[in-house]
Amino acid sequence: MPQGSKAKYTEAQKKKAEHIEQSYEQKGVSEKRAESIAWATVNKQSGGGEKSGSGKTKPESQKAAARKDSAQKAASTKHKKLESGSLESNTKQELLAKARSKNIPNRSSMNKTELILALRKPS
Repeated sequence: MPQGSKAKYTEAQKKKAEHIEQSYEQKGVSEKRAESIAWATVNKQSGGGEKSGSGKTKPESQKAAARKDSAQKAASTKHKKLESGSLESNTKQELLAKARSKNIPNRSSMNKTELILALRKPS
């Protein structure tokens, strides 16, 4: 199929593109530019021409399962980071207390990143 062919688009997509194109032409945009904007909009909204068997849409149950898996992975990653005792998970006040216990000079004028670096330096 030649590039630029609209044969794979549904009638609804073609109608939507035509409507968008007419709207832009009424605003004074050139016909060629209006057509370009219209098809770009249709592609953005629907992912391009509908191809049979492309499997672009998932059933709602699969979408829900994917969201749940993603949330569980994110929570697990966050939990592991907090468990590891990384300095980044501490508040600035907690870092200041650790710096005080190690007697790090100029700690009160340091920001959180500087405190982390100072605490990581070997004594």
